[in-house]
Amino acid sequence: MLVYHARIAAAEDSLERRLPHRQAHLERLLELRARGLVIGGGPAPDGRTADLFYRVALPPDVVRLIEDDPYFTAKVWTGSTLRTFSRFIEPWELPPVVTDGSRQATLVEGIALDADMATFALIELRGAGRLAFGGFLEGEKTLGLMNTADAAAALGWLAGTGFWRDGSLTTRPLLRVM
Repeated sequence: MLVYHARIAAAEDSLERRLPHRQAHLERLLELRARGLVIGGGPAPDGRTADLFYRVALPPDVVRLIEDDPYFTAKVWTGSTLRTFSRFIEPWELPPVVTDGSRQATLVEGIALDADMATFALIELRGAGRLAFGGFLEGEKTLGLMNTADAAAALGWLAGTGFWRDGSLTTRPLLRVM
């Protein structure tokens, strides 16, 4: 099984459009997580995008899971971009679902100078409770879900190791639902 990152685009009026479908969407994600098919994720604070992490055998399986979601069938979600992890650092635990926006996190992306050493750094960050999960995509690009809303702190945790190319690290906020 491979882990895929799905960056999902939402309709302009997604915050209103999602309301009648939200409970079914959340129930479906919980069922997929119970089956090991969803690792975690959530929306951006403005609701215009979402980032979800799936574990399935093939890219068409991810597409099917996205397109069968109540948000997709109701046109709350308008499209997605998929990326495959070549190395993935699993979460220690799967936290409870939080839908009130109180679990703020930061996604960090950047280019590793030495993927082996950067892997050790990510594992240490996970052990310290700073990294929820993440890993390496194509081209030694890192994507990690950091357990902080403070983007500067999240950047500092990775940059401070010296294992990422200077200037390559970027952040974006995420409301971690699961």
